[in-house]
Amino acid sequence: MEKKEQLTRRPHLRFNEREIQLALTMLEKLERTIDVLYYLMERENERPFVMVMVSAESFDMEALLKSQKRDTDLLYEIDKSDNIYVVICQETKVDGGYRFAQRLMKNMSLDDAEHMYCIELEVRSPKYEIKEVIFKLVETYVQAKQEQREAEIIFRSLY
Repeated sequence: MEKKEQLTRRPHLRFNEREIQLALTMLEKLERTIDVLYYLMERENERPFVMVMVSAESFDMEALLKSQKRDTDLLYEIDKSDNIYVVICQETKVDGGYRFAQRLMKNMSLDDAEHMYCIELEVRSPKYEIKEVIFKLVETYVQAKQEQREAEIIFRSLY
């Protein structure tokens, strides 16, 4: 029995059950949208887009995102219970996405949100598999939470 308990506590396991469920939900909700954006990128000379993943406790994230996003930005509720959302900003580079993320973080801070996390992923090319893009976003989010990088904007680019 003791040996079985050790097997279930291996430190090299990267995602727990909740994090795997998060990745599956994101695949379900974002895969087709990214497919459409890839199509547009291929037809219109590779215009980049940015995905911003945010979460916070004790805060109405949906209301903030609806008030701050542009008409061309796409808002997705990923997990209502954990207050996790993704905004896909079309025709946006990392600097534009970063300014958007700064506005979000500032508003969350002013309204006393707790445990704020913000990940920005710029996608410049459709050469990455859609699953890779989504998993990179999830992986960065999970890592930020594990490292307790609250109230920090973490950004990555896929060229």
